Amino acid sequence: MGSNTEMDLRLLLIATLSAALSSSWAQQEGSICIKANAQSCGECIQVSETCGWCSDEKFLTVGQPKSARCDDVESLRKRKCDEKNIENPRGNIDINTNKPVTIRNSNTGKLKPEQITQIQPQKVTLTLRSGEAQTFDLKFRRAEDYPIDLYYLMDLSFSMKDDLENVKNLGTDLMREMQAITSDFRIGFGSFVEKTVMPYISTTPARLINPCTGNQNCTSPFSYKNVLKLTNKGDEFNRLVSQQQISGNLDSPEGGFDAIMQVAVCEEQIGWRNVTRLLVFSTDAGFHFAGDGKLGGIVLPNDGKCHLENNMYTMSHYYDYPSIAHLVQKLSDHNIQTIFAVTEEFQPVYKELKNLIPKSAVGTLSSNSSNVIKLIIDAYNSLSSEVILENGRLPEGVSITYKSICKNGVEGTGENGRKCSNISLGDEVTFKISVEAQKCPSHDKPEVITIKPLGFTEEVEVVLKFICDCECAAFGEKNSKDCTNGHGTLECGACKCNEGRIGGQCECSKDEVRTEDLDANCRKDNGTDICSNNGDCVCGTCECKKRENPAEVYSGQYCECDNFNCDRSNNKLCGGHGQCVCRKCVCDANYTGSACDCSMDSSTCLAKNGQICNGRGICDCGICKCTNPKFQGPTCEICPTCPGVCTEHKDCVQCRAFKEGEKKDTCEQDCSYFDLIKVNDRDKLPQPTDQSFPLTHCKERDANDCWFYYTYAIRNGTKEVYVVESLECPAGPDIIPIVAGVVAGIVLIGLALLLIWKLLMIIHDRREFAKFEKEKMNAKWDASENPIYKSAVTTVINPKYEGK
Repeated sequence: MGSNTEMDLRLLLIATLSAALSSSWAQQEGSICIKANAQSCGECIQVSETCGWCSDEKFLTVGQPKSARCDDVESLRKRKCDEKNIENPRGNIDINTNKPVTIRNSNTGKLKPEQITQIQPQKVTLTLRSGEAQTFDLKFRRAEDYPIDLYYLMDLSFSMKDDLENVKNLGTDLMREMQAITSDFRIGFGSFVEKTVMPYISTTPARLINPCTGNQNCTSPFSYKNVLKLTNKGDEFNRLVSQQQISGNLDSPEGGFDAIMQVAVCEEQIGWRNVTRLLVFSTDAGFHFAGDGKLGGIVLPNDGKCHLENNMYTMSHYYDYPSIAHLVQKLSDHNIQTIFAVTEEFQPVYKELKNLIPKSAVGTLSSNSSNVIKLIIDAYNSLSSEVILENGRLPEGVSITYKSICKNGVEGTGENGRKCSNISLGDEVTFKISVEAQKCPSHDKPEVITIKPLGFTEEVEVVLKFICDCECAAFGEKNSKDCTNGHGTLECGACKCNEGRIGGQCECSKDEVRTEDLDANCRKDNGTDICSNNGDCVCGTCECKKRENPAEVYSGQYCECDNFNCDRSNNKLCGGHGQCVCRKCVCDANYTGSACDCSMDSSTCLAKNGQICNGRGICDCGICKCTNPKFQGPTCEICPTCPGVCTEHKDCVQCRAFKEGEKKDTCEQDCSYFDLIKVNDRDKLPQPTDQSFPLTHCKERDANDCWFYYTYAIRNGTKEVYVVESLECPAGPDIIPIVAGVVAGIVLIGLALLLIWKLLMIIHDRREFAKFEKEKMNAKWDASENPIYKSAVTTVINPKYEGK
């Protein structure tokens, strides 16, 4: 019994002393390495890239905790740890395969696709330490005369009847045009209509044979048919396409997504090579996608596998349409660039689809597909002039960033760092790729990721190795006698305790020493929480819990502190302007506040006149708080309720400058709040720079209709009024010109009236005379004699006279 009691007292004394020293070390300012309470060299180097481990067995003084070996490297040097004993492994980059990009010249003959290199290097091994990024350069050069495989996928529903006629000669025509781009070109052809179930097609026997109405002769409906495998024979393309017949379906959207999926995944049947792969999708309608198959009773999701038998898709009635995301994945996996050749009516729909599918283009198809060759060439040039890098799935805890150095030295970062545009044949661009690991993986095997340009088959294989332990760990002595009867491994100058043991020399057993008496040393202020519920009490000392993120640590004698529970601002710890120390923010210079969100920089409060808050407020955390409630705005320059500066100060300016106005009797009492400066010319009036609205000079009028000009401004807390000393009064009237003008006006008006009267009379007379003349011409006179007239001559005739 006596021996056991003595042992307990010895352990209690060691634990208490260790706890006190551990607390002292953990509270060192700014050392995240010590606060991590690392128990081995491997744990230490994973805390931060700045942390090192002193492997000198004599480094620690009596009672210092094992975690004191872990500190930032500069501090270890100051603490007299010999340079050769500081474990601080660094990451590195090994270029395993570095074949240069292909540069074509007149001496270069025709190359096979596998002989052409457009991306360099081809394989890289990165050795990563947590928190330390490794950066390497990736070059891309667009090769000349690079082979192209083009597969033409056409909608053969009835509305595309006239388009089929124009596509029948596409093979030889396109072959001829593409010779300007590449000497190695192959073309294939496929067609699609719709799923062969109701309600997409009519399943009556007659309609299954001929789905078209009237006298139209159409072929039976089908989902997708591979008509021609990729070939360099344009005549064969023309011959087989000429044999195709239009089919028909019931609804407007077509089953094109089923066809695209089969074209992408059936590499052998289509004949894809590891070259530039183009898929031209030609239609004049919309598309069905995942979920639409339920209308036909099809509920199984598309499996993304090849189901071609005798070049026909056989599972359209069994699997649903693919989703857009599924389609994007398969097109990317098989390096296929898509050109949507659609009619103008469906341009908006397919442009939205283009935004979801990387390395795709949309062209406007004429109503009869007569412009399809120009559309294909334009789309190819657009796609090939842009390179976009993508990477495979990243291991947990690994991040990757890109920086592009494009044509003419144009740089891009963030998402723009992944791509370069306007690349011509022979142009070379560079990408700087940084890979960083935040923690070690749960296994010791290297990870492999791939980086490749979208739409190209070439890729960079990046092998990731992780530094998770120190080199000295390989020379550790297992079950060392220096670790309390062999209860640990002596490595890197310290004991790495076996399971169930703890302490600097593994002297404590977790099961034996966890008593109520020792637990009392782990309660802060005699409270009830052991180690603040953030750790375990072992040997009378709090062992703080580790978090999944190595950068987040509990610290302190009772694990009462941490570096991740401080106030946040803009979703950033301590607003991104300070460090979290024991749940309180220690702010950087020029910042204050509980979340370091209060900037002490007053430049944001400067008004246009150079004053803080325009002299009408105080600057609090970089934001103006206006003391006068009338003023608003970021610098207290806006006054929406003010009557206007000019009107507000008019009376006081008038009484002080000219001894006139409504306030001339109370001028000294009411108008002494500003300094008056007189100038002799309007051009010498300064511009009031404290106004937030356009304003030049104040112009006001007095009771005598005289104008006076002034400006009002606040400078350095002083209100200043600049006023033009002379009034601008209107001149008196000139009587003589006025009288002369009136007389002349009366005379002229009289003459004008007389002339008008005379003119009217002449016109009237002429009209009367013309009327008289007209009546005279129309008069008819009687030619008989006057009945009361008696002639003076009497004529007598002899009745006997016979004229003889």
